[in-house]
Amino acid sequence: MHFKWNYTPPAPPQENAARELGEKLGISPILASLLIRRGITTESAAKRFFRPQLADLINPFLMKDMDAAVDRLNDAMGHKERILVYGDYDVDGCTAVALVYKFLRQFYSNIDYYIPDRYDEGYGVSKKGIDFAKSTGVKLIIILDCGIKAIEEIAYAKEQGIDFIICDHHVPDEVMPPAVAILNPKRPDDAYPFKSLCGCGVGFKFMQAFAKNNNIPFSRLIPLLDFCAVSIAADLVPVVDENRILAFHGLKQLNQNPSLGLKAIIDICGLSGRELSMSDIIFKIGPRINASGRMENGKESVDLLVEREFSTALREAKHIDEYNEQRKDVDRQMTEEANQIVARLESQRHQSSIVLYDEHWKKGVIGIVASRLTEIYFRPTVVLTRDENLATGSARSVAGFDVYSAIKSCRDLLLNFGGHTYAAGLTMKWDDVKEFRQRFQTYVEEHIKPEQREAILDIDAVIDFKDITKKLHSDLKRFAPFGPGNPKPLFCTQDVYDFGTSKVVGREQEHIKLELVDSKSNNVMNGIAFGQSASARYIKSKRSFDIAYTIEDNVFKRGAVQLQIEDIRPTDVSES
Repeated sequence: MHFKWNYTPPAPPQENAARELGEKLGISPILASLLIRRGITTESAAKRFFRPQLADLINPFLMKDMDAAVDRLNDAMGHKERILVYGDYDVDGCTAVALVYKFLRQFYSNIDYYIPDRYDEGYGVSKKGIDFAKSTGVKLIIILDCGIKAIEEIAYAKEQGIDFIICDHHVPDEVMPPAVAILNPKRPDDAYPFKSLCGCGVGFKFMQAFAKNNNIPFSRLIPLLDFCAVSIAADLVPVVDENRILAFHGLKQLNQNPSLGLKAIIDICGLSGRELSMSDIIFKIGPRINASGRMENGKESVDLLVEREFSTALREAKHIDEYNEQRKDVDRQMTEEANQIVARLESQRHQSSIVLYDEHWKKGVIGIVASRLTEIYFRPTVVLTRDENLATGSARSVAGFDVYSAIKSCRDLLLNFGGHTYAAGLTMKWDDVKEFRQRFQTYVEEHIKPEQREAILDIDAVIDFKDITKKLHSDLKRFAPFGPGNPKPLFCTQDVYDFGTSKVVGREQEHIKLELVDSKSNNVMNGIAFGQSASARYIKSKRSFDIAYTIEDNVFKRGAVQLQIEDIRPTDVSES
């Protein structure tokens, strides 16, 4: 992929402000300027950013319907009604169910959980799930990470004498389901000050309110924060404000005393004995929790997450690891097929979006394939498969473009849809797919901005190798946890050279292991450039080049720093 580098040098007033803030905090002006870029301009704001406090979590009763939700839960427990905790089959849904179920089972035994089968029931509330609840005597369903559009299904449940409390974070429609309480900060009539909670985060706020109402110490909730960190990372919600507090303390819990189910996954991933980051969740832990829902049934992941015996958890973790290997095989095959279709379709090459469909593709993997195609072609992408007479699919977007609004513009063709700015799901009649593709592409063409069609690297600072000290690296770690809204700082060093020992590595010789020097110091820096072996010949030619990179721990050499190089370009390429 060809990246455009975007860098705006700080103006003199910004440089002065960074110098002053850096002196107050005892950090490099380079890092102080990163704080200012994030809107953090005072010493007190910086201290709150570096040391997020659980005491600063928002009062959960500021969320609309929270009083009604807590009252209904208290009433159910007081009357010994059977409660069902119901959730989506992805990471956010599974962790949300695990969090609420694990917390409530400490105080109440007449409780169970349910995850719908992706292939048999589809997304969200299903009639089959409600019938299961009815047959087992359930009077209250707490639904997590879905339900905001389940108007007919929740009306059906109400006819069966079953109440719903909805904990969701997806964009609601104008008309909402007849639930006894709807907890969703995205409700237009909700004044809750933070709108970007994930589904698990909404579930946590519900449990926080329940605990507060029943004089249960907040400390009883802390062991569940690891689920919040996993869902925030995997669902790619902004790691700012309340999410930053939950992710910060959730990562702390994950590293120090994770739940048995997560500990088993950590062991299976080979992550034991090292400090875990949001990246480890995104690339290692999250895909394994997702795998059972993609390949079979997501309930197996919840079984693992709430398991009390470590030996059983380890056995279950090995099982979902097998699902993950199967998922990777299907993912590779489908992505290759999709790439071939894009290559064949001349019309797709000049479109601002991609809409692909194949009746043989596996429903559980199309979201991943949509993500892959978005990364490769840098266009909003919809991937659909066939389920009898219906087409079901997933959409993914590029930075800054609202794919949910694009899908909503075609709502008259859709039987169901839901999601948020960068990811959505949808269902329509198979016969309507071609018209949907045409209308979706027209909408994208009319609304996407030119810069949203480019792969852009936003450079935070241009530095020299001599600036990369142990203290800078140590202070940089305090910016974590990273994610949307708080990306890992991206640096640029210009005019660097191969030290003479750089080489192509990897099973398919696709990566470059680098040893570099810059023109302003004798410092030698180690680096790794994944998937960039095409640049190897230029690097070995002894000509200078510029690199854009993040600064990482060298996992093979304790205390050492390694550059993870995102892009390489000849020095004589003009600045963007």
